[in-house]
Amino acid sequence: MATCDVCGRSENMPYHCRHCGGTFCGEHRLPESHNCPGLDNWNDPEGVFDSGFDDSVNNRGGGSSGWLSGLLDTGTGGPLGYFRGNMTFVFLGLMFITFALQFIVFPPLGSPPGSQLWNAVFVISPQHPEYVWTWFTSIFAHGGFFHLLVNGIVIYFFGRIVENYIGSRDFTLLFLGSGALAGLGQIGIEMFQGGITGALGASGAALAIMGVLTVLKPDLRVYLYFFIPVPIWLLTIGYVVISVSGALGGPGIAGVANVAHLVGLLIGLAYGRRVKGRKRMPNQLQFGGGRGGGGMGGPGRGRGPF
Repeated sequence: MATCDVCGRSENMPYHCRHCGGTFCGEHRLPESHNCPGLDNWNDPEGVFDSGFDDSVNNRGGGSSGWLSGLLDTGTGGPLGYFRGNMTFVFLGLMFITFALQFIVFPPLGSPPGSQLWNAVFVISPQHPEYVWTWFTSIFAHGGFFHLLVNGIVIYFFGRIVENYIGSRDFTLLFLGSGALAGLGQIGIEMFQGGITGALGASGAALAIMGVLTVLKPDLRVYLYFFIPVPIWLLTIGYVVISVSGALGGPGIAGVANVAHLVGLLIGLAYGRRVKGRKRMPNQLQFGGGRGGGGMGGPGRGRGPF
């Protein structure tokens, strides 16, 4: 049973709006019946909502012409249309591809983990902050499979909700921006303290996503260790306490970039306050791929302007 967000009627088979995320009865399932925010942003001659990955569905190809225009087409029929609503999956895929490069491709080529070339490609370090590419490659690189798995779980479950809320374009900027700034913050502290330890992993970006969701839906129930139900705000506070303690030299988890965690989380909390109130949030996590344009394997279709 579910309750209609408009009239409060209980429904056995409710309707879920793909744009605003609300739950409605049959009487209020249509966008115009529940005052869907998408109605205020309807400006699409081809009859689909703009997912927000590009500035406008009318601005295909970014002003390019010829074959380049077709290649850069982010419309629903263009090659880049498959990224609309799917950037969470794209980032997860890049994390696993990078992990394979780290531990399967590079070692046989004479560059095992910890070697000079391996570090220069995958690790943002205080010795070489000028290696700008590592600001981003280090986001997708990880120190081991468990490290990759934990970050992947957070990004998979939380990232899809945040991407649906703010749009693929802004989600991309949030993910890459928070990940890079978290890494730079970590090595900045290392440089200040005279340390030489580098950083890698998507933890900063993952915690930024969690920070956004904490502001948007603080009472969202998540399952710690998959079976302990806790509100997300409590989980966030726990991360803050552990990270601050570790950054100050107190009890913490060994080998964890605590400053990167804090930087990512603060960025997420600040950004969450900025975008809060744009649309409704789901009352629970939804398992499996998205619907319409939100899942893997299809261009973004049927979504609102986010």
